[in-house]
Amino acid sequence: MQFFRTIPAQATSSRVLAIGNFDGLHLGHRALLERLTATARQHGLPAAVMTFEPHPRELFSPEQAPARLTSLREKLALLEACGIDEVHLLHFSRKLAGLTADDFVEQILVRGLGVRHLIIGDDFRFGKGRGGDFAMLQAAGQRHGFGVEAMHTIEIGGERVSSSAVRDTLAAGDLEHAACLLGRPYNISGRVVHGDKIGRKLGWPTANIQLKRKRVALAGVFAATVSGIDKRHLPGAASLGVRPTLGAGLRPVLEVHLFDFDQEIYGAHVTVHFLHKLRDEMKFDSFDALTAQIARDVKTTQDYFAGKY
Repeated sequence: MQFFRTIPAQATSSRVLAIGNFDGLHLGHRALLERLTATARQHGLPAAVMTFEPHPRELFSPEQAPARLTSLREKLALLEACGIDEVHLLHFSRKLAGLTADDFVEQILVRGLGVRHLIIGDDFRFGKGRGGDFAMLQAAGQRHGFGVEAMHTIEIGGERVSSSAVRDTLAAGDLEHAACLLGRPYNISGRVVHGDKIGRKLGWPTANIQLKRKRVALAGVFAATVSGIDKRHLPGAASLGVRPTLGAGLRPVLEVHLFDFDQEIYGAHVTVHFLHKLRDEMKFDSFDALTAQIARDVKTTQDYFAGKY
């Protein structure tokens, strides 16, 4: 898969394109991408995705911006797994936000990318003041010679599949339902780094996963597996949050205690797959109380994997 951070002034080839944030790559996104790759193959052209960094809401209202479901690295890996040939990343700035819908079409879609066919979600809006929509794109496509289609909403059990629905489900602690919306268990990837070794001192050593995000979509203690160390998904108990007992601050920390595991894995890039929520974060009066709760959490997690929970 090719990755581009700039749009050329003049395209030298054509492509079939989908536009969106694709946060989480849920089943609605996957349906759109399946349509994209099928259409691209029919035309004998690359299947391309345009996405944005940062998320538009992070630019205009950073304090109200939702927690990201996927980092850019995670998103790119998921797009590649979906068979996407090209990803065009646009830096979302006030200058880009100030482009009119007509200018966006002419400068970026037509001249810059040579779009032959465009696929969007049915709620897609773009351009200054969100002035562009499906009807506008259809008219522009007739003028400039590209096709446009909108994918209808995907529903599961009458519920619209969306990134917002996934966030709400994760925040509520229903990881099983989140997995239904995503088509896979929710996961976070990162590098194993040195922590403060408090878990080791308490008798429960953990792998500390570096988080490059200030906000997370879920918090608490979870039954989880870790992949990326070898070919297995290793079971363990994961903690994600601000560790209130330690007074560590507001930046979230992800730690996983792996069962029957004692290898040194510092520097490994791993993925934590969240399967079931055990409890919310708690503040304990002492390290003894914290240690006792960790022991209960580990036992509950082991029972979960043994099918006893």
